[in-house]
Amino acid sequence: MYQFDIAAPTADSDKAELYREIIIALDALTAGEPDPIANMANAAALLWQYLPDLNWAGFYRLVDGELVLGPFQGKPACIRIALGSGVCGAAAATRATQLVPDVHAFPGHIACDVASASELVVPIVADDRVIAVLDLDSPSTARFDAADAAGCEAIAALLAPRIA
Repeated sequence: MYQFDIAAPTADSDKAELYREIIIALDALTAGEPDPIANMANAAALLWQYLPDLNWAGFYRLVDGELVLGPFQGKPACIRIALGSGVCGAAAATRATQLVPDVHAFPGHIACDVASASELVVPIVADDRVIAVLDLDSPSTARFDAADAAGCEAIAALLAPRIA
């Protein structure tokens, strides 16, 4: 059993420190484990447990040219997303992090959970190709910021060779 002492962020805490602690825990969870699904599952569970104000945390894997639902925490989700469609599809198609403060203002947003108000999606790249995206949703508008994007990009970099 794994037990981590990760402090919940407060008004005075440093969000970058929270992500550093999550990355240390994620490294411990995934080091030496060759199964990509197991590693994504533990990553989703860790993010769900320690990042506040989420209503979905998980992965979409790029399979045969489309995004297919991977391990996640939250309500049931859309199973397949075309490249370029919605926030996840945009992240995969552009290979760029999508930080969306208001999903209702994002052209073509796919509402898998109508309670979602903001979203952060980070492409995961291995061997110079997108293999998956990390997707975080929140019921709060403007929940995610540049510190969240940087933290999730570091998570994606750690995971890339462990889920490829």
